Amino acid sequence: MEPSPAILTLIVLGVMALLFVTEITPLAVTAMGGAIALGILGVIPPSTVFSGLSNPTVVLFAGMFVIGAAMFHTGLAQRMGGLVVRACGTGEKKLMIGTMCIAALLSSVSSNTGTTAALMPVVIGICSAARISPSRQLMPLAFAAGFGGTMTLVGTPPNLIAVAALKASSLEPFGFFEFGRIGVPMTLLGMAYMMFIGVRLLPRDKEMREAVESAEAFETAGAAVRESPRGMWITGLTLLAVVVVMALDIKKIPLETAAVIGAGFLILTRCIDERSAYRSIDWVTIFLFAGMMPVAAALDKSGAGRMIADRVIGFMGGDPSPYFLTAVLFMLTAGLTQFMSNTASAALLCPVGISIAKGIGVSPHAVVMAVAIAASCAFATPVGTPPNTLVLGAGGYRFTDYVKAGLPLTLIYLAFCTFLIPQIWPF
Repeated sequence: MEPSPAILTLIVLGVMALLFVTEITPLAVTAMGGAIALGILGVIPPSTVFSGLSNPTVVLFAGMFVIGAAMFHTGLAQRMGGLVVRACGTGEKKLMIGTMCIAALLSSVSSNTGTTAALMPVVIGICSAARISPSRQLMPLAFAAGFGGTMTLVGTPPNLIAVAALKASSLEPFGFFEFGRIGVPMTLLGMAYMMFIGVRLLPRDKEMREAVESAEAFETAGAAVRESPRGMWITGLTLLAVVVVMALDIKKIPLETAAVIGAGFLILTRCIDERSAYRSIDWVTIFLFAGMMPVAAALDKSGAGRMIADRVIGFMGGDPSPYFLTAVLFMLTAGLTQFMSNTASAALLCPVGISIAKGIGVSPHAVVMAVAIAASCAFATPVGTPPNTLVLGAGGYRFTDYVKAGLPLTLIYLAFCTFLIPQIWPF
């Protein structure tokens, strides 16, 4: 008997997970290879195998890489870095807490991807001025953008999915700032973790040299072009305009359009030349993300995600404790979101959580909130969320670096949320 598409998807995902962890093959090759394998096996249509390359987020990545390179090309990043270093000193932890605070606040009202993309070149400039490896700052930036999005309704798509699921079940939805009741303490906990525990798990010593070399992708034009006051002003105002447009979430100007317009404008105004713009794009990041898009779609559409959810629910038995239900759905959602879209994870499990909660006679709000928050806990892999992928190349990170720093944080959030969420939204 021929295996089902769901089984084939899980087999391919298992092989990919092994290759990601061992890095026997390059990360981008593994991601693209997984998409190709799913296409050959017939799980996804051949036309969608490379569809990830046209994904709007890939275009956003490319645009922001060019804007970041222009900041180095004109000397703006070095100048900004020098100002911040003089204000904060060269202390690694002071820079880290400042970076995380800004990222968390911005991502609470705008895209975490846009926040990371906009702040990354600035952070790299600060690291360059302070002589600190970007590997010590970029992962905290990406993580802070992730948990900062949990503070408001619009901070991240899973929050909107949770509200939509409650409305569809004729239940009272969460308010705009209601997410902050768990999101704010969660953000503070995440920052404390990175400051005192996560910092010890980030790459250092000889690994830091690799990160410095990777970050030089942003500085390819720096040696050939002298500092330009005119270029600095144009680049700075362009970056500010792009960030403002991203924060305002203007429907007619999506994130990727803002980034590409900004990048094109900087090329036209000669703040960066065309050759340097092309060389600044981190193609590992582009192909890694593009390869994972069809894989995430296969998880959703083949029924593999649903199969995992059904098995876990069967494990809980017919009348689970509401606390046990909350913990299990948190673990399941957090596990799935490491490899598939957080939106898809929330969309899959919010209705499941509501159904089970109603079946055992308890309020579904705590369960739905746990699913929404867990969907934002994509810290343990570089492919779980776009911010993680975005800092991969510039930070010189390996797959295992995310596991080392992100898995303990996810487990801490599991314990924290399983205890606190039912206190705020009683069963």
